[in-house]
This record gives sequence, C-alpha cells and structure tokens, in this order.
Amino acid sequence: MSSETSPIELDVLVIGAGFAGLYQTYKLKQAGFKFLTVEAADDVGGTWYWNRYPGARCDIVSVEYSYSFDEDLQQEWEWSERYAAQPEILRYAQHVADRFGLREHIRFNTRIVSAIWDDERARWVSTAEDGTVFDSQFIVTAVGCLSAPKPPEIDGFEDFNGEVYFTSRWPHEPVDFTGKRVAVIGTGSSGVQSIPIIAKEADQLTVFQRTAVYTLPALNRPTDPEEMARIKANYKELRERAKTMRTGLIVPRGTKSAHEATPEERKAAFDACWDEIGIFACLAATFTDLHTDEEANRYAAEYVHERIRQIVKDPQTADDLIPRGYPFAAKRVCLDSGYYETFNRENVRLVNLRRDPIVCITENGIQTASELHEFDVIVFATGFDAVTGPLLRLGIQGRDGLALADVWRERPATYMGLQVAGFPNLFTLTGPGSPGVLSNVMVSIEQHVEWVSETLEDLRDRGIRTMEATPEAQEKWFEENNRLAEGTLYVKADSWFMGANVPGKPRFFMLYMGGVPLYREICEEVRANGYTGFVLAA
Repeated sequence: MSSETSPIELDVLVIGAGFAGLYQTYKLKQAGFKFLTVEAADDVGGTWYWNRYPGARCDIVSVEYSYSFDEDLQQEWEWSERYAAQPEILRYAQHVADRFGLREHIRFNTRIVSAIWDDERARWVSTAEDGTVFDSQFIVTAVGCLSAPKPPEIDGFEDFNGEVYFTSRWPHEPVDFTGKRVAVIGTGSSGVQSIPIIAKEADQLTVFQRTAVYTLPALNRPTDPEEMARIKANYKELRERAKTMRTGLIVPRGTKSAHEATPEERKAAFDACWDEIGIFACLAATFTDLHTDEEANRYAAEYVHERIRQIVKDPQTADDLIPRGYPFAAKRVCLDSGYYETFNRENVRLVNLRRDPIVCITENGIQTASELHEFDVIVFATGFDAVTGPLLRLGIQGRDGLALADVWRERPATYMGLQVAGFPNLFTLTGPGSPGVLSNVMVSIEQHVEWVSETLEDLRDRGIRTMEATPEAQEKWFEENNRLAEGTLYVKADSWFMGANVPGKPRFFMLYMGGVPLYREICEEVRANGYTGFVLAA
C-alpha cells in the first residue's frame, strides 16, 4: 500500500508521461499550476518505453516526429537516422525530461485505476493501484492512442510451455532467438518491423497472417549532416508548413485525379514513392481521389500487388501476401525494412490463416486446421485496443456515477476529442474525435496541449470552477465526424481506426477526418467565441 495517509491535493492531475504528458508537464510548470504527472512505468517515454520489440522504430521522419516548442532543443538534438529506432526515441524523451527539469513533477510506478467526479465539491478523486489518492480540480489524460494491448483471442494460450513475448510489452533485456523455432502471430506494424529482424536470428520463423497488410519501403538511412544543417536552418518554416498539411506531415501531394493521369504518369508517381521518397502517406497522396474513389484507389492497390509479386519469389507466398478485401490505405500503411524480401529466406514460412485457421495453442506449439506447428517461442504481435482502450482502463466515472465505459458502449462520442459530456474538467489529449494518430501525432499533441494549457490558464484567471462539453455540441461533432468519414474509403476496412479489431467494440471511425489545419481553425474559433459548445460555471 502507499505511504500516503491523505489525498494529494492538486489543481491538475496529468495521467501519462509519454510525449503528450511531457509537454503538458512542461506547460503546467511554466504556468505555475499545482500539479502532478503520474506514470505507470518507471521512466518517461510512453509508447517508446513499452514498445521495445526488435526493429521498433517510428514511421514518421524523425525531424518531424519531435517537439517544435523550443528552438534550442531543435537545434541541439541530433538524430542518427531518418527514422529513429526505439532506443533513440526513448533517449530523446529522457533528454527532454532532464533538460526542462520535468522529472521532479512526475510520479513513476503509479497506475491510475479509478477517477471519480465529486459533483458536490467539483473535484476529481483519482486512486492509484497502490492506494494513493489524488484530489484535483482538473484531469488531463495523456495516455496515448496505442497503449492498451489487446489480449490474444486464441484458446490454449496459457498452455504453451515455451517462451512467450508480446511486441506491446517487450522485455527490457535482449531476447536471443538464435537456434530457435519461432512463431509470430500478427502482421500489423509491429509484426512488419520485427519479422525481418527475428528471421535473421531464428533457426526457423513461421509467420501467422490473418490479414495481409499494405507496407511500403521505409528507405531508412543514416542522417546526412548537410541535409540536417539545411533543416535546422529552416526548422521554423518547416514546422509552420506542417501545420498547413492535412496530415501534419510534409508529404508531396498530387493535384489531380488518378483518372486524369495516363498509366505511365500513375506508374511514375507510384515508383517515386516506392523507390525514392519512402514516406507511408506519400503513395496515398499522389492523386487527389485515392481515399475517396474506389476505382482510383484500385490503381494504387494493383501497383503494390505487382511490386509484391516482383519481390517475393514463391508465387503462392506472394499471392498470400497480397492485401485483399479492403482499399489501399484504408488501414494505416506500414513502413518496412525488407519485409517482403524476408519471405524469400529458406528459414521463413508464411501460414495464411484465412486458408488454414488457428484452432488452439498447445503445450508445444500452434494447432491449425491442417497441421501442428511446434515452436520454442511464440511472439504475439496482435495489436491494441486503440484510441478508447487506454482511457477506459482508467475507471473514469462522471456525473451521477456514470462510467465512461457505459457512455462509450454504443459509440465513442466526444466534443473535439477533448471532452465528454457528463465528465466536467476532464481533458483527453488526442482522444477519439481528434486528428490524433491519423496525423503526425506530434503536431496534434502540441496543438492539443497548447489549447488545453491556455484554456486552464484562462479558467484560472476568470475564477471558473468547471468546464463541460454540452451534449448538443458533442452530438453535432460526432455526426460531423461520421459524415466526413463516410465520404472516404476508410469505413470500408475492418481496421483499428474503426474499432473492428476488438470483439464487441462499437464500429465507428474514431478519428477526426477534417485534417489538421481545419481542426486547428475550429479549436481557435471555439475559444475566440467564448468556448462555444462548453458550459463554464463559477
């Protein structure tokens, strides 16, 4: 049990010390609030603390996947690669925490298990796993969108006698696959990144794939000092440009329909993305209608299919690796370093679970409908309960004891992704209904934290006790977000964007489709008009 004998009284409790939580900690410190940030891990980093699997790295160019709020920080930090690997990103988070003196405001090894609104006192009472109680006027959740691991949905999981690892909770110590028979279940981003690395060590690697994934070459490389010098000389201009881009990413964008281009023009545009540019959002942005027109989208899909056939030597394996049944980029496109090439190795085998499904896990391996596969190690790359999952783990109860889990049982409605009606003084950074991980999340994090921080200062200066989204504003935002999503091909895929990877989860597109610039404009307009859609009470 905790040594605390009475609740810790605060203006603001921040939950999470990943990139959103660190910046929120910095802003609250600058503003002079009485606050504390709590973190379940024993260090900062969030996603980049937990995800240590082989090959883990960012799929956004490092110079863009970084903070822009401090010019000295931008100038002093040196990225070693175009796409930084997990250890380097974690070092960056640690550097930020140390450079700005943030650790003294963070309480580590503290996992919040309940947060209950006391309507009479207009305060949140939050309890940690160790029994510590925090009494705060406001809560800001900075728990990330991809931080609630999804448990395997396979019978016999506990019966396996060998080693078991999860890409979402990888050990801190190195894992040695040398001479071992290894299974990887799942081919999302973590599978795509880890499979080429594990294949180089393991005696035998078998990949169990339910849904083939679209993945493009990352074209990763060491940082070019001259290129880095040019970027640093123009960092401010680049950051401002990113804010004007729909995804918050500086990506070459097409200006015409794919139907208007000749086959040669389409191929040249797609070739440039595959062979020269290496940005996951690039190919989908080559033409204006790849996200909205199924025929136009098919041009891109067929291009990727042909590249797979060119790379993978065995025709059946190549055919199994070709994504089918959903449009290109309707699920988040992955970036890889030799993923398709890995299936040309003699020690690598692909099992297509559409054709030969898993029946159960046994003491010695995995039983499919047609075969018993024996293994020494099973790696689960089975993904996350995305966007809403991390928030639901907090045990949040609002007015009249209403649980957030009950409110979101039918649909994950919010107002601007920042608040939920019935839950006063609760701010959800990059929550459902925000651009979040549909964008360069660092751009969205900074915008969210700055909006919340300025709002908290404004409320303090005006003596406002509570701020709460109205049901009407929330409903309007939810309907508009669905309208925007329905106009795209995103809704035609069983993706985690839609909550489709978690049994029983409501099927709605959980992120804001209007783009980063429009979202920013709306947020500023809401504040300028006296917090339209919120009720403020003194």
